[in-house]
Amino acid sequence: MRIEIYDTTLRDGAQQEGLSLTLDDKLRVVEQLDRLGVDVIEGGWPGSNPKDEAFFRRVARIPLQHARIAAFGSTCRSGCAPEDDLQVQALLAAETEILTIVGKASAFHVEEILGTTRDENLRMIGDTVRYLRASGRRVIFDAEHFFDGYREDPRYALQCLDAAASAGADTVVLCDTNGGAMPWEVEAAVRGARDEVGVALGIHGHNDAGMAVANSVAAVRAGAIQVQGTINGYGERCGNANLTAAIPTLVLKMGASCRVADRLAEMTRIAETLGELADKPLDPQSPYVGASAFAHKGGLHVDAVAKHPDSYQHVDPEVVGNRGRIVVSELSGGANVVGKASEFGFDLHPKASRTRSILDRIKRLEYRGFQFEGADASVELIVRRSEPDYVPPFELAGFYVLIREKDAESMVSEATTKVRIGTETVHTASEGNGPVHALDLAVRKALVPAYPEIADVELSDYRVRILDGDAGTAARTRVLITSTDGARQWSTVGCGTNVIEASWIALADALEYALIGKKARQIA
Repeated sequence: MRIEIYDTTLRDGAQQEGLSLTLDDKLRVVEQLDRLGVDVIEGGWPGSNPKDEAFFRRVARIPLQHARIAAFGSTCRSGCAPEDDLQVQALLAAETEILTIVGKASAFHVEEILGTTRDENLRMIGDTVRYLRASGRRVIFDAEHFFDGYREDPRYALQCLDAAASAGADTVVLCDTNGGAMPWEVEAAVRGARDEVGVALGIHGHNDAGMAVANSVAAVRAGAIQVQGTINGYGERCGNANLTAAIPTLVLKMGASCRVADRLAEMTRIAETLGELADKPLDPQSPYVGASAFAHKGGLHVDAVAKHPDSYQHVDPEVVGNRGRIVVSELSGGANVVGKASEFGFDLHPKASRTRSILDRIKRLEYRGFQFEGADASVELIVRRSEPDYVPPFELAGFYVLIREKDAESMVSEATTKVRIGTETVHTASEGNGPVHALDLAVRKALVPAYPEIADVELSDYRVRILDGDAGTAARTRVLITSTDGARQWSTVGCGTNVIEASWIALADALEYALIGKKARQIA
């Protein structure tokens, strides 16, 4: 079963609310998708905006190894010949090897939305495909609203497919444009189309009913050999079929063959990279590629996974470039601590007193409002501090923070700290934009002479959450800090009724981890 993967992240995916890619971003996406082994990359709609026009000029100069670029457009307008339609001419001017056009496959849409006749719609489809085929390009026809049309009037929906196929379309794609079809409906309709149309069929699913990937799988079962979708499921409304879920499912569950099958280990990295480019961080719960996809929190689960990884993992996470993780929390058992400690290079026994002591401390801290699921560095420090011979690289003996008026329009924060480093106590002071910034600067001033590597540590993210808002200004506050030294990234947590105290706990952990965790694996 050979499947062609058709990515429309740059066109259909870019229609997601709040998603905007620059021209350079789009070109970087192309390079990433080509590296993944995607067969066809739909670049956009030439003539619709200057960015897409510039994209097709620039992408032609990129030496792609695997993918081919498709330009997207629509059939000619009602009452207009393709050669007289400026949009069709812009499609040709993009000079791509593949041209994809969309046309109506629903009698309702033809008559009520386009305001034309059924026969004229068939003429528009056939004439446009024939005209574009005459240019020597491969033509793909997207049958818009096919599944709705097939439900309303199957005969006419199939006539639309026939009009494209008989005119020379290489592939006819069945589109669940409203995203409301069910898998069994898709499977039946694809079988009906397969019996009627003598060309390759594809599937283009939207996720409005949460069925886009399931519908893609159902379509392949029924005979479709092209799957259209987007990385991370980006797209208008609820998004498109998520290729980072659809491709592994087709390959690992159905035995489908595609070029991406040889590069599945790139899937998680590609998903994360495109999430950064789109400024849409990857959802941790994303199947296969999310940070939580193979994370185990319940004590019984962790114990089972330690014995047999496949007991709670449907595939090996490394196959898709991900990894299994043990999460510790107030729900943890000894197996969680043992599993997590092993990630840090420690060999603990589930029934050892040290293991129980670590677990008890984590549970007490979580009761106070700490949360360690996203703060692996703080967990590692708890494990390390349980060693009898552990000596912290520094200790905070005390701090004082003052906020004063700088001028009529602004305030300034001052922090004074007393830090013990070995047998020496260092007093420092600094000003900052806020109390946490001032405290950070003051502590660094004390540490850098003894530990120059601290100068390379930066705070890349700082998050504050109010835990009990009903308590007003007495509410407990949780602070999560993410730090990096350019090579690694790690997260630490602090909690308290005083936001400065909570920040200091997280900050101190971050700096301590920077000094003792150099050989630890990257913590994301």
